[in-house]
Amino acid sequence: MSMDDSKPVITSESAEFDDYDFSIGAVLSESWEKTNGLKGAFWAAGAIVFLVMIVLGGVVGGGSAVFVGNGDVIAGGLSSIIFQLVIMAIMYPFAAGIMMLGVERSVDLPVSYKSVFGYFAYTLPLLGVAVLMSILVAVGFLLLVIPGIYLSLAYMFVVPLVVEKNLGIWGAMETSRKAVTSHWFKLFFLFLIMSIIVIISALPFGIGLIWTYPMMVAMMGVMYRDIFGVEAVETSLHQ
Repeated sequence: MSMDDSKPVITSESAEFDDYDFSIGAVLSESWEKTNGLKGAFWAAGAIVFLVMIVLGGVVGGGSAVFVGNGDVIAGGLSSIIFQLVIMAIMYPFAAGIMMLGVERSVDLPVSYKSVFGYFAYTLPLLGVAVLMSILVAVGFLLLVIPGIYLSLAYMFVVPLVVEKNLGIWGAMETSRKAVTSHWFKLFFLFLIMSIIVIISALPFGIGLIWTYPMMVAMMGVMYRDIFGVEAVETSLHQ
């Protein structure tokens, strides 16, 4: 898709999107092409996030051990919740940075591993969507599983909608849900096929993951672009 074909910009005041359609084969093909130029930034960003996770794991484990060692069950439970919220607050901006690598690559913008540090200004709304999505998806799985599966896919674009369109928590969740619902089964099979590709690529000692993990991020970016458009491109077109 060319820049001239980008969708209208979605704003917090008008969280609407045009109807869309896509070919699974075409999306996978373009996602593979977009992997070129994305792999280096993706894996450098992934290394940073991995190191942060190790540090956070040590801090959380140490903090929990203090309360467990003291035998304070209530304090231990509360500390566990607080630590989990802290982890979400730190990891979701990093996750947003990695997802935005795919969005930026989808419209041929420059990509850099430094993207993972670019979204901490959205920590509170990202924490809000993380908590609310977790609760709703968990409730959905308790309600005969199917609602949980539906919501897990329906909320797939929430994070980029928060950081790229600057939508509020509920606005981003509802915009993503409505957009995905219009082609839920097609998106489900797209992600199913991509997941199978990732699994197969991992068989020869995981070497294929060097390409397929970035391809999955590129695929998310391509779909986001086709459904919602990318504001940076729209802005440049109208200047």
